[in-house]
Amino acid sequence: MNISNWRFIVSRLASTALAVTGLAGGYATGRATKKRPLAAVVLGAAGVGAFLVWKKDAGTARAVTLLSAYLGGFGASHPLAKKMGAWPAVNAVTAGVGVLSLLLGGKKKAADQ
Repeated sequence: MNISNWRFIVSRLASTALAVTGLAGGYATGRATKKRPLAAVVLGAAGVGAFLVWKKDAGTARAVTLLSAYLGGFGASHPLAKKMGAWPAVNAVTAGVGVLSLLLGGKKKAADQ
């Protein structure tokens, strides 16, 4: 595996790690501290970080799409939690955003080669 393939993989993993940390970590922070503003800080900081990596690696259009999925997942987790429970809802939207980030969030392989 050459260096361009590693950049392809790492760019997708970095943004995905930030997005997953923001969604699951934000919820965990809020639950553990009982302070919603602190949870919002975690969610927001990780979301901004993920957006910046997505924008750098995948371009503005994909970054906006992925940020929309991130924020939409956060919003969707609330009504989902009433149907399936809080952690299952958070895990479901986190997995969805994580998969989208892996698929769309990194450098295009052809551009690196």
